Amino acid sequence: MDKDIATPLRTRAILEKYGFSFKKSLGQNFLIDTNILRKIVDAAGITSETGTIEIGPGIGALTEQLAKASRKTLAFEIDQRLLPILEDTLSPYPNVKVIHSDFLKADAAEVIREEFTPGMDLVVAANLPYYVTTPIIMKILEDKLPVRAIVVMLQKEVADRISAVPGSKDYGSLSIAVQYYTEAETVMIVPKTVFVPQPNVDSAVIRLNVRSKPAVTVTNEEFFFKITRAAFAQRRKTILNNLTSQLERGKEQKDAITAALEKAGIEPSRRGETLSLEEFARLSEALLPAFS
Repeated sequence: MDKDIATPLRTRAILEKYGFSFKKSLGQNFLIDTNILRKIVDAAGITSETGTIEIGPGIGALTEQLAKASRKTLAFEIDQRLLPILEDTLSPYPNVKVIHSDFLKADAAEVIREEFTPGMDLVVAANLPYYVTTPIIMKILEDKLPVRAIVVMLQKEVADRISAVPGSKDYGSLSIAVQYYTEAETVMIVPKTVFVPQPNVDSAVIRLNVRSKPAVTVTNEEFFFKITRAAFAQRRKTILNNLTSQLERGKEQKDAITAALEKAGIEPSRRGETLSLEEFARLSEALLPAFS
């Protein structure tokens, strides 16, 4: 069998064979380091009983490693030009299926039902295109896809924001949204030198272990996330000022907001970035009656 896809020589040969040119608009950066790909597979805890879902397989570098380790690999690829390349590079692996589809527009839950056995151990593993990293992660979580973990390569800066703790400069509404659904940890930092073409920034592999139930209990999830987004709208403003200026009817409800902060045990002079998930949950519950 040919050498791994993810070597500089083999990658170059494949790209030349098909005359493939990178599309900047699709954020295409292909990995050329097999060790890093194997670490992604290890971090995902994949066994021969696991089903793996990949988004943006490129020329199949990670897909190949997933296929070797798992029972079945399903890959979503948006770029039609890559389909014949994938058919060629992945031909040794009968347990791979590539779907020509934009993951963000696909009915992923339906595809999973069709392609995997109910109750099967499922993991998302991907080298995500940087420009759609957050929407992809949030779709997986908000659609409550039946996956155990999400292990993805993304921009280091986004990984820092996802795993940030209260009080740090990276902590924001994205940290809260992802940590509400998962336990997040950064597995490794990846230098830009292991990609073709080289991106301008360093990357990181992050593992999100999906919680069996959300980190905090709230009556209205949509309202909870609305509050967290409002709290970070202008980072230098206090929580009271942000909520008053950002929420619909916020100005006329200033007294109700002040009372809700007091009820939740939160000083109105604090900034959003100092509040924990639990405090945001208490605040959301205290505010809900005034805004429903």
